[in-house]
Amino acid sequence: VMLMEAFMYRFHPRTERVAQMVRSGVPGELRLIHSAFTFRLTRPDNIRLRPELGGGALMDVGCYCVNVSRTMAGAEPVAVQGFASWGASGVDEQFVGSLIFSDALCAQFDCALTMERREVYTLAGTEAALTVPQAFLPGAESVVAEESRGRSGTRHHLIEGADEYQLMVEHFADCVLQGRPPRYGASEAAANMRVIEALYRSARNGSQLVSV
Repeated sequence: VMLMEAFMYRFHPRTERVAQMVRSGVPGELRLIHSAFTFRLTRPDNIRLRPELGGGALMDVGCYCVNVSRTMAGAEPVAVQGFASWGASGVDEQFVGSLIFSDALCAQFDCALTMERREVYTLAGTEAALTVPQAFLPGAESVVAEESRGRSGTRHHLIEGADEYQLMVEHFADCVLQGRPPRYGASEAAANMRVIEALYRSARNGSQLVSV
């Protein structure tokens, strides 16, 4: 059985371009990754509010923040810290997390089911900062990645849009039909889940720092 977690944003050309920019040293040495994914639920019967079905802000949208942090860091965090605001149904309606990758690199994120929609990530380095608006659901139109260099100003990299869902499904279909491994295997999904579980352990234990 072939398995791949459906993080569609990873197949968008902008995500691939930004990752390449990081690897080629455009921001210099990465020091901080910040991301946010929030939106506001208005129906109390929404499935995202059911703890027995894996509901909650971290599992629904915070997982994208965890994933993009790991992807852009090119590494796994060694420790995490989580802060949750628990709703009446028992799920985390808001969550703030920190991921420690090394002495020089950490990531911070916030996610929520109770706030106005925000989806963005910033990669701050020793030379520049890269900011990606509409980070996870940019649509099929052309999009930008912002490169900021202090007094030198901001450069906008215009990147051709694409249907990221279509690209993801086509990739997976090709892997099934041709019998080759997907770009992101099951072990990658398991690694993301290990970080999420550690964040929940921290949030449920006084927000203590927890090893991954």
